Amino acid sequence: MDANEHAFGILFLLQIVFGVSGNVFLLLVYAYVVSTTHQLNPRDKILAHLALANTMALLSRGIPDILSAWGLNNFLDDVGCKILLFIYRVARGLAICTTCLLSIFQAVTISPGTTQWAGVKTQFPKYILPSCLFFWILNLLFDVTTPMDTMGPSNSTSINRVILVKYCSIRTSAVSTLVFAVVLSLRDIFFVGLMSMASGYVIFVLLRHHQEVRHIHRAGCSPKAMPEVRAAKRIIALVTLYVLFYGQNTITLSFLLNMKINSTLILNSNGIMSLMFSAVSPFLMILSDRRLRMFWKKDSHIPN
Repeated sequence: MDANEHAFGILFLLQIVFGVSGNVFLLLVYAYVVSTTHQLNPRDKILAHLALANTMALLSRGIPDILSAWGLNNFLDDVGCKILLFIYRVARGLAICTTCLLSIFQAVTISPGTTQWAGVKTQFPKYILPSCLFFWILNLLFDVTTPMDTMGPSNSTSINRVILVKYCSIRTSAVSTLVFAVVLSLRDIFFVGLMSMASGYVIFVLLRHHQEVRHIHRAGCSPKAMPEVRAAKRIIALVTLYVLFYGQNTITLSFLLNMKINSTLILNSNGIMSLMFSAVSPFLMILSDRRLRMFWKKDSHIPN
């Protein structure tokens, strides 16, 4: 194993360890809240679903990437590749949909308390669990063709074969490649568009509120320290994180499908970037929630 592969193996390992730790921590906190209060508030339900999707993505994609980077070849057969890539694709789609739902929920939550918004605010929490169930059905149907086209690395007899990860590949043609790329792009663009509009509305409302209440803040208080400014920055960070990492992954995926490039550097780099959102986003959630920070500090100070 060369030095580059060894370096990527370490990066994959660090990414999976920290990412899974952060997401599992969120799931444990929410499980504890349910066991004590017997319910979760609407925002926590969305975050718990996002943490579950992130964990699925990290484990289904990250562990094989680590094994492959450390020199294990052909450790998956066709069945293993079909299962893992299907789980990863579904988890990726769930993360997209859930992040969009979170942005919309934030927009509804901070909307003005007018009669028009009052009904939406009251009814919206009732649709969170049905929305999550719909996302599962949507993404299971959306990626139903993945197991049909996925092959293990040892099955190299097919001419129309594109390597998406070093340990698996897909059987493809010019028509199916075009259809797959278009459908994938349309789904991502749709949810990114909704997410961006909702987040833009949140930022607009927060900044307008900041202008209205700025005169009541104590003298000498830095605008950067005001709560509404910090909240706006967290929303910008979450949306920017998603757009950067998943946007890069979509572009690279289309590049691999159309150009049929079999580059170890590109495949490893794409693997790192495709999981970056799932690994980093739980820590952004922890830093933006005082309750989660308290749980984190409490756990980190428990003696061995």
